Amino acid sequence: MTLSKPRPPYSAGSDSAAASASVPASTPPSATGSTPASASASVCTSGKTTSAQTRAAVTLGEHVRGQLHRMCGAAGLTDSGDSSGLPLLDLLDLLDLLDLLGPAARRPLGAGPPSPSFVCDDHSPVEFSLAFSAGSPVALRLLVEPGCAATTLGERGRLGLHALEALAARRGFPTEPVRRVEDLFLPPVVDGSFALWCAMDLRPDRSAGIKVYLNPRAHGRERSAHVTQEALDRFGFGRAWPALRERSMARGPDRDEILFFALDLGGWDTPRVKVYVARHDITAAEAHTASGLLPGEPAVRVDEFCRTMGGDVARFAHRPLVSCLSYTERDPMHPSGHTVHVPVRDYAPDDEVARDRAVAVLRRYGMDAGVIDSAWAAMTSVVHVTGWD
Repeated sequence: MTLSKPRPPYSAGSDSAAASASVPASTPPSATGSTPASASASVCTSGKTTSAQTRAAVTLGEHVRGQLHRMCGAAGLTDSGDSSGLPLLDLLDLLDLLDLLGPAARRPLGAGPPSPSFVCDDHSPVEFSLAFSAGSPVALRLLVEPGCAATTLGERGRLGLHALEALAARRGFPTEPVRRVEDLFLPPVVDGSFALWCAMDLRPDRSAGIKVYLNPRAHGRERSAHVTQEALDRFGFGRAWPALRERSMARGPDRDEILFFALDLGGWDTPRVKVYVARHDITAAEAHTASGLLPGEPAVRVDEFCRTMGGDVARFAHRPLVSCLSYTERDPMHPSGHTVHVPVRDYAPDDEVARDRAVAVLRRYGMDAGVIDSAWAAMTSVVHVTGWD
């Protein structure tokens, strides 16, 4: 299961709950009740405001540098034998993060976001999260909108692609998969709310995994299904489209809306192609319908997970649940995994309730729930800055 709470650098000065959660539906619990090997969880937290003097002095880059250092400690990615407490991760991770931000890294926090990024609810271009997997080290994940300083989505896409290619040159991974679908997702004029996002998955036992999020609505919402179908076909998953449409998009684009098309780049053992669909006004019992696309028995606890994280609501009538289907070259017709994201922030009255639900789910699956509080402390130990009035 995955729990994540957006942690914007530009805090609105309050502690309102803003969280999301997901559970992989591809691996049912074993007969003994042990934790599925693929189960994972992530968490980030929000904070409060600082003085005007601090706002004038601190830049976005300096702020996220401190966050990265503290979150490495919360994730257990620091060397306890080193009095400096420097992350085990290569310092290139920090440099790459700042390079992805570009000119926005030098922007004072008090000036607010350079443009209305939708990575976080307050338009911040950076999100931190922690991912937990049974039997594996905790991973620190960073989501960034490169090119966020640009004023148009088309320009953001061009700057974002340039930043991604610079990152690829330093890290030694190809960007051909993105170039293969560039015409579909990065036209000169981009529709929708974003052009390109980049995520880094940092672990102590392997090089960083890079993920790119692209916008299926770049040519207009009415063409998002065609764009997604064509993109899947270019990666060899064209035969998967009919079942995906039937299981995850049967209610039409107003209720089953394609949000993202994502590609794994860099240090992944098995790179994935992923399609995200927002399931508007859906029940917990209906949330696992897409699980039937996976070979074998679907996950039997998606309903339970959604009810726990959503507070047992009858329907998710505010922010929608989001289904994510992953495809790999091992099977051109069937997804290798299914994830259901629950937007906790719309279904919990405050942060404490959201935190308690996250702890309950982690404990249910035998994971270390104490890391949530460590991450919470890491993200609130230095208060944040109000950039919007």
